[in-house]
Amino acid sequence: MQERQTAGNPAFIPRQAQRAPFLRPFPEVAAVRFHLVPIGGTAMVPLAALLAEAGHTVTGSDVDLYPPMSTLLENLRIPVARGFAAEHVPEACDAVIVGNAALRDNVEAAEAARRPLPVLSLPQAVRQYLLPGKTSVVITGTHGKTTTSALTAFLLFDAGRDPGFLVGGEMKNFGRGYRRGKGPEFVLEGDEYNAAFFDRGPKFLHYEPKHLSVGNIEYDHADLYPDLPSIIEAFRQVVRLVPEDGAVVVNADDPRALEVAAEARADVVRFSTADPSADYSALDVVSGPERTEFTLVEGGLPAGRLAFRLWGKHNVSNVLAAAALCRGLGLSTAEIATGLARFEGVRRRLEVKGEAKGMTIVDDFAHHPTAVAATLAASRERWPGRRIWAVFEPRSNTAGRKIFEEEYARAFEGADAVIIAPVFHVKRLPPEARIDREALVRRLLACGRKAFAPETLDEIPQLLHRKAMPGDVIILMSSGSFGGLPESMLSIL
Repeated sequence: MQERQTAGNPAFIPRQAQRAPFLRPFPEVAAVRFHLVPIGGTAMVPLAALLAEAGHTVTGSDVDLYPPMSTLLENLRIPVARGFAAEHVPEACDAVIVGNAALRDNVEAAEAARRPLPVLSLPQAVRQYLLPGKTSVVITGTHGKTTTSALTAFLLFDAGRDPGFLVGGEMKNFGRGYRRGKGPEFVLEGDEYNAAFFDRGPKFLHYEPKHLSVGNIEYDHADLYPDLPSIIEAFRQVVRLVPEDGAVVVNADDPRALEVAAEARADVVRFSTADPSADYSALDVVSGPERTEFTLVEGGLPAGRLAFRLWGKHNVSNVLAAAALCRGLGLSTAEIATGLARFEGVRRRLEVKGEAKGMTIVDDFAHHPTAVAATLAASRERWPGRRIWAVFEPRSNTAGRKIFEEEYARAFEGADAVIIAPVFHVKRLPPEARIDREALVRRLLACGRKAFAPETLDEIPQLLHRKAMPGDVIILMSSGSFGGLPESMLSIL
């Protein structure tokens, strides 16, 4: 779950090497008065809501707030100051929670240290105030962790287990991605990104997993991790945290995930879309425009037929991971099958925004080359025979870099036509480090794809208006808002 970023980050530093000199003991009183800065991030707002629902008092500060986060804060009646200033930290404040979008010189964090007040990162607050007394179920991986954590949480909920959860996306069944829950489990999307400027290690190291899923491991977050081995080491650390009486559920189709799982003290449970000898596997996978289904194989024996409204091989893998976790937590195959049929998905994962002039507008979060390729392959299953447009914004700190240029070129070959939008963080990257959009276009043209690299976002709707045709599927892919294009495209077209 990556919050809004407002500055680049230095190379990854192992968590055990970090010590924030101004951290004070956490308040242990029943009702704590928290101040969150900046409060408007995609992870901070759910945390604010969970703390408020638990009976704590919450205030916050941020520069800009937009729906749906601003609407949620208003509905929760959480006071938010605009901008950052020392006087925004209330006099009656017990602790300040600092998100990873805050810079090291944030005046409100400095004011908390001056008083002195305890200063916590988001995952420290989760561990201290949401996880006590709960069984922590943590889902990790470079890709698929939002869908897998949402699936796991919903299957537990549908089976009556009343879980708490904090997921990095809006679950359509609930209209949000968080819930306190009174049941024994708390499901967390385990992000490998850093926690705060004073807590530089991965967020997931704070979550004390009793049960852990490792879906896949690839190089990502180039602004934080210098290389792939540093990413692998982060996953090794979280695997080592799982106690002997827990479980590590691992994707046996991913060699790096298997490699880190070898570090586990706990039982290792393998799932696979290809290896029938794995503990959980998929047999007779059938995918069409309406749904995907397969026979769940458990311990080498068919356990039941599962059907769900998700598409693509990657989502078969996500379903297997969630099923393996839930079986380990005591759910029956019948309960899993029932829950899967009711699962409505997560917003911004092949989310249809609407139809315009016979064209389907789709919003998707894909931004890593592997995710882009998987999304385009899934779109072929959902919309067979239709022309697919991939409209991509290189928005994340990694997507705008030249490092993945070859991988993006291969990934976009899964589309019929491609638009590469301008690099979002262009000022942060020197020209030689930026992805070469024109070179991408030339390569795609050479392999028979239509390809364009407009100079501004404003040109994209006009380009589609001229080039797209009835029956086309237009998939807008970005790790951010993409300038509001997924919403505005409908009216423009």
